[in-house]
Amino acid sequence: MFKNHWQLALRNLAKRKGYSALNILGLTIGITCCLLIFQYAAYEKSYDGFHSNAGQIVRLRLDAWQKGKLAWQSATVYPAIAPTMKKDFPEVANFCRLIDADMLLSNDQNHIKFKEDKGYFADPSSLDMLGVRLIKGNPAHALDGPDKILLSVATARKYFGNEDPLGKRLTVRDGSGLNLEVSGVFDYPANSHLILHHLVSYATLNQQIAKGGDSTRPAETAWGWYDFYAYLQLKPGTDLHQLEAKLPAFCDRYINTEVRKKNNVRDELHLIPLADIHLYSNFNQEAEVNGNGRAVGFLFLIAFFIIVIAWVNYTNLATARSLERAKEVGVRKVLGAARRDLIFQFLTESFLLNFLSLVIAIGAAWLLTPAFNRLIGSDRTSSFSLPLLYSLGFAALFLTGAFLSGAYPAFVLSGYHPITVLKGLFKNSNRGLILRKSLIVGQFAISVILIAGTILVYQQVQYMRRQQLGVNIDRTLVLSGANSLRDSVYKDVFQPFKTQILQQPNVKSITTSSNVMGQEIYWTNSVNRVGEKSLNAVTMYIMAIDYDFLPAYDLKLAAGRNFSKDFRTDNKAILVNEKAANLLGYNNATDALGGKIRKGGDTLTIVGVVTNYHHQGLQKAINPMLIQLNPAARNFYSIKVGAGDLPGTIASVQKSWDRYFPNDPFEYFFLDESFNEQYKADTRFGSVFGLFASLAILIACFGLLGLSAYNTLQRTKEIGVRKVLGASVRQLIFLLSKEFLYLVLVALVIAIPLTWWVMHNWLQDFAYRISIQWWVFALAGVMAILVALVTVGFQALRAALDNPVKSLRSE
Repeated sequence: MFKNHWQLALRNLAKRKGYSALNILGLTIGITCCLLIFQYAAYEKSYDGFHSNAGQIVRLRLDAWQKGKLAWQSATVYPAIAPTMKKDFPEVANFCRLIDADMLLSNDQNHIKFKEDKGYFADPSSLDMLGVRLIKGNPAHALDGPDKILLSVATARKYFGNEDPLGKRLTVRDGSGLNLEVSGVFDYPANSHLILHHLVSYATLNQQIAKGGDSTRPAETAWGWYDFYAYLQLKPGTDLHQLEAKLPAFCDRYINTEVRKKNNVRDELHLIPLADIHLYSNFNQEAEVNGNGRAVGFLFLIAFFIIVIAWVNYTNLATARSLERAKEVGVRKVLGAARRDLIFQFLTESFLLNFLSLVIAIGAAWLLTPAFNRLIGSDRTSSFSLPLLYSLGFAALFLTGAFLSGAYPAFVLSGYHPITVLKGLFKNSNRGLILRKSLIVGQFAISVILIAGTILVYQQVQYMRRQQLGVNIDRTLVLSGANSLRDSVYKDVFQPFKTQILQQPNVKSITTSSNVMGQEIYWTNSVNRVGEKSLNAVTMYIMAIDYDFLPAYDLKLAAGRNFSKDFRTDNKAILVNEKAANLLGYNNATDALGGKIRKGGDTLTIVGVVTNYHHQGLQKAINPMLIQLNPAARNFYSIKVGAGDLPGTIASVQKSWDRYFPNDPFEYFFLDESFNEQYKADTRFGSVFGLFASLAILIACFGLLGLSAYNTLQRTKEIGVRKVLGASVRQLIFLLSKEFLYLVLVALVIAIPLTWWVMHNWLQDFAYRISIQWWVFALAGVMAILVALVTVGFQALRAALDNPVKSLRSE
C-alpha cells in the first residue's frame, strides 16, 4: 500500500509539471533561506561555547552614575575588584584579569618587526578560564613570572617561520628594553568575544610599573583605573541573581566612599554570563565589535516567516486544484477507497514535494553559503553545516510544517461526497475560502513589514552617512604613530619628519594626536570646577592634540581660541567641547572661558570651547570632551592630502618614515573609510533585510497566483457569460482582481502598526535617528499592490482572453 501511494504521488507530480515546479520552487526558496539563517544564527550563538566551564564564567561590568544619572557603562573594571570578590564571596572559585598589551615586537635575530594589537597582559588563570589551548609549552607555568609571552600560531609563524619558537625571545620596541621569552604557542577559536594574538604574563605589567617608580602595585590594588577585563569563575550551583544582589553592598564597602557620595558619584557592578557577551554586550571598551542579538532574532523571525509563507503557498496551490481533483476523489471513493487512504495519499504527495524541495535546498545552501557569509560580513570560510541541536530544531520545524501544509488539503479533498462530485454539484465551502484569504492577508502583511523595514533600515544608514559630523575627515591619510623611540629622542626626530612631510607638493597639513575620529576614546577622568560649592564631578573623555589639529580638521570654536605657541602657559590650558561646558555648569560657551577645572592633581584653565562634533558614528551620543595640548602625542599622524597623485604621495611619505623611524613599520589608513566601517554592520543588516524581503514577496506571489487561479477556475462560466453579454477585457480583469486588492489593503492595515512598533524599537539603538514618516508605509503599500496587480492581472488577463465558447462548455 505504501509503495502504491508513492507511485501515485510521483505520477501526479509528473503529470502536472507546471504546478509541481511552482510548488517546488517556492518551497526550495523558503527552505534554503531558513537553512542559511539557521546556520548563521547557530554560529553567532556558538560564541564562547567551546569553554569547558562556560556556564560558570561571568564578566564584570562597571556602571558609573553621576549627578543621579547614568554616565557610562564599561566592559572594563578596576583591577582590585576580582581578587577582592574572590576573597569576600565563597561563590567565586577563581578569577582572571586582562588589560591591553598592544606593542611593537621585534625578532632581533632576523630583524622582523610588527605592530601587534589583540594582545593582553593576563593572569595565569586566564588560560584555563578562557579556554586557551597550548599547542606548545606548559600551561601550568606558561604565564608564571615576568617577561613571558604566549603567541598564537599565526603570530609565531610571522616571527619565527617554521622554527620552534619556545625559549626564543622578542624585544618590545617602546624604549622600555623589555625582552620577552616565548613560553608557549596557542590556538584560539574564532568564535570568541576575544581575538587573541599574544598574551603577556601579568607579572610583566607589575614589573614594568614598578620600574617606573610606582611601588603601590596599582595593577593589583587600584580602585580607580578601570581598563581591566575581569572574569569570575563561579562554583557549580551558584545563583547568578543572588550573587548580583550582593554587589551593591560590595560597592558601598570598597568603591562608593563617603567622598564619592558627597560628590554625588557612585559605581555599580553587574555580571554578564560569558555566553551573552558576543550578542548582548555593547558597552564602552568592548574588546571587539560584538554581534547584535536583536538582529539575530530578526533573522530568525524572517526565516520562520519565509518558510511559513512557502507552506501556505502549497496549501493555497493545492486547494486551487480542488475542482480538478474532486472527480478523482469521487471515482476513487466509488471504487472503495477509504477516507484514511485518501488522506494518506495526499499527505504522501505533500511529503514528497517537501522532501524534493529539501534535497534541492540543502544543495543550494551548500553552494550559497560563501556568498551569504560575505553578505552578512561573517569571517567563516567553512561550507554549510548545522550543529546537532539546530539540525534537530530544523527537522522538527520541517516535519511539522510539511504535515500541516499537507493536512488541510488532504482532509478537505478526502471529505468530498462522491455522488455530489460526480453529479457536478460540487462547491467549496465559504469557511475554506475565508481561510485561504486569511492566509493571503497574512503573507502580504509580512511582506509589507519586510518592505517597510528595508526602507527604514536604508534610510537610517543613509542618514548616518550623510549627517554633518562637524569635522572634516575627507582626504585624510592617517599613520599609526612611532613607538620605538624614547620621549627625549622622539621630540628631536618628529619635528624634522613633520617638516619634510609638509614639503611634499600634495600634502596640505600634518597633525598629531592621541586619537582620531571613528575610534573610541578610552582615556577618561573625573573633573569638577574649581571653587564650585557643589563637589559634583563628571567624567570627561580626554584627547591630546598638537597646535595644528583644529585647523587641519576644520573644527570650529564656539568661543575662545586654539592652543598657540604665543602662550607659554598653554601647558596648563584646556579646550572643552560644548557638551563638556554644559555638564560643568556653564550657561553658554563664552561663560566657560577662563574657568578653572580640576583633573586629577592638575588645575587647568579653559581657553576655548570647541563646537560639538561626532567623534564616533551616529549610533552613539556625543561625549563630553577635554582636549589637552601635547605636541609630542604620537598615537596617530593625520596628513591632509590633495587630489593629486595619491600613490606617489604615500610612497614619498613612506620614504620619509623609513628615514626617521626605521624601527617602526609603516602602517596607514584613510580616515573616511575607517570611519564608515562603523556603519558596515547596519548596512549589511539592511542588505540582508532587503534580500529576504524580496524573497518573501516572491514566494507570496506564488500563493496569490494559486488563489487567483482557483478563483478564475470557479468563475469560468461566469466569465464566458459576461464576455458573451459584452464585457470588455479591462472590465473582466478588474472583476477578477479587485477581491485580491481588498486582501492586500487588509494586509496593509494589519502591517502598518506592527511595522511602526518593530522599527521604532530598532531605532532606539541609535543616539541619532530618523523619524518614521507616513510615506514609507504608503510606498510599501504601493509596492505590495503593484506586485499583487502584476501577479493577479496576469492570471485575469489570460482568463479574459479565453474563448467564451470554451468557457461556457466548461463543467
